[in-house]
Amino acid sequence: MKLGLFMMPLHPPKKPYAEALSEDCEAVIVADELGYDEAWCGEHYSSAGEQITNPLIFFASLVRATKNIRFGTGVMCLPQYHPAVVAGQAAMFDHLSGGRFIMGVGPGGLPSDFELLGTMDSDRNEMMKESVDMIREIWSGSPPYDIKGKYWNVCIKDWVYEDIGLGHMCKPLQQPHPTFAISAMSPFSSSHKYAAQENFDPISANFIGNWSVKSHWEVYAEETEKQGRVADRERWRVARNIYVAETDAEAEAHVKTLGESADFYYEYLYKIFDRAQMKGPFVVNQGDDADSLKYEDLRDNYVIAGSPDTVVEKLLAFREEVGHFGTLLHTAQDWVQPDSMKRSMELLAKEVMPKMNDAVGEKSAAE
Repeated sequence: MKLGLFMMPLHPPKKPYAEALSEDCEAVIVADELGYDEAWCGEHYSSAGEQITNPLIFFASLVRATKNIRFGTGVMCLPQYHPAVVAGQAAMFDHLSGGRFIMGVGPGGLPSDFELLGTMDSDRNEMMKESVDMIREIWSGSPPYDIKGKYWNVCIKDWVYEDIGLGHMCKPLQQPHPTFAISAMSPFSSSHKYAAQENFDPISANFIGNWSVKSHWEVYAEETEKQGRVADRERWRVARNIYVAETDAEAEAHVKTLGESADFYYEYLYKIFDRAQMKGPFVVNQGDDADSLKYEDLRDNYVIAGSPDTVVEKLLAFREEVGHFGTLLHTAQDWVQPDSMKRSMELLAKEVMPKMNDAVGEKSAAE
């Protein structure tokens, strides 16, 4: 099983922006040094706590500071942009990163972004699908372009001059294109049905119950079979909040301390879910009463914490319940205490993952 880092990223709203960005950069650099395979970053325009507006710009600043880690957009919110802009920027970044790019896409993110950019009442899923189709057509084609859609048009016909290269759009380094991926947070998500139809990689969110995570694979595998293919669990990425300390007591104290990173993380998310009247998809157990859900329920059930051995046991139990997945995405949290957060990353990479993979290998051999 591979290890990746997933960051929204999320910080206290009053934290200085430059400090938060510096911390986020350091987290990716530390992850690369520890052997994490991937780093994923979200995109938000209207949150003082989630202030990375463009993951490609953020990652471009880290290309030369890292050696091996791959960069995934988690996600590029396609309804917010003209497809030609996305195609050009993504292709450029693929070259800048030397092909270390995974193109995570989605229909949107924060409700405040929908309001800001005028997509609140739009069919964002339909817009996303049209954008994906146009981006791939741009990358596979050559000028003249005349691509017509419901929401956008891509047209370069009059200004195509081969002798000076005018009219040509940048193509990605990875051919025919970088790997596409789609994240999902709702149970039995239609996003993963679409991912299967398009042969994209599925990603499951960290702030959902085990039952919901399991449903994602069920939808993806069923739809993949309908497409005449066999679903590969190695392509499935699952995100989880994880905190590893020297002892179980130390880890539990970190998770349940008011204002610490895990506590703040889930209080923030809960307030969004509550105010958007969308707590239902995030209940701990299928059928739980959403009205009775509290943020502490999310924090105490969705953070995997403990000593290295305890975290191995919890991850193995989680994997047994939801099924095998190829990449564990460790969810980044604010560094209230930088040293302990970096130590947690180190323990996860150097102690937990080797033991986890040894146990997975032994089980596979026995089967």
